[in-house]
Amino acid sequence: MHPILSISRLSKSYNSGSKQLRVLDDISFELEHGKTISIVGPSGSGKTTLLGLCAGLDKADEGDVLIQNIKLNTLSEDQRAQVRNQHVGFVFQNFQLIPTLTALENVMVPVELRGEKNALGTAISLLEKVGLADRADHYPNQLSGGEQQRIAIARAFSNKPDILFADEPTGNLDEETGQKIEELLFELNKQNGTALVLVTHDIELAQKTDKIIRLKGGKVVEEILPNIAKVNH
Repeated sequence: MHPILSISRLSKSYNSGSKQLRVLDDISFELEHGKTISIVGPSGSGKTTLLGLCAGLDKADEGDVLIQNIKLNTLSEDQRAQVRNQHVGFVFQNFQLIPTLTALENVMVPVELRGEKNALGTAISLLEKVGLADRADHYPNQLSGGEQQRIAIARAFSNKPDILFADEPTGNLDEETGQKIEELLFELNKQNGTALVLVTHDIELAQKTDKIIRLKGGKVVEEILPNIAKVNH
């Protein structure tokens, strides 16, 4: 079976004044179905840019990105959006909930946009899974940061994604809340057989994934398999 995500010779530059700033340089890796990978590195190393390219939110200058064996760089913006709708879920550091919608409505929106029946039932079931069925009628500003991130995770799983992209999902949360969110994320991932690409500063969190890619200056400087490392110690 082909990998869920295949990255080959990926490079990206941005114009910075009169100069070209190379943010990513010749990056390649693969992620199998249902597996987890974390991208770590100092600020400015290209982590979020790489995540955006992997998810088809932006186009690389060189190289290929394949999700479910679909080559993203040959697609139009609309076609890439269609691939994301069918295969991809997102969790962001700042939750990105719609402030004028309730928790339940935030989770229902993607299901309704996909034209699926029983959006209400799906959304209620997801809220139950993240332990917030009793907060369904609350608006984001009535919820704590941890609760908002739980809603965001429920929304991310609402289109039954094959792959989930999470950008610093615990970055705005205190340690205890962050740990609960991590557990929830990995648990739902396992239940759904979803692959996970995680950008994080938290090395302890990164070590819970099957593979760690360390970036520095836009290049992959190290690939670590934490679980094998643990067995060898």
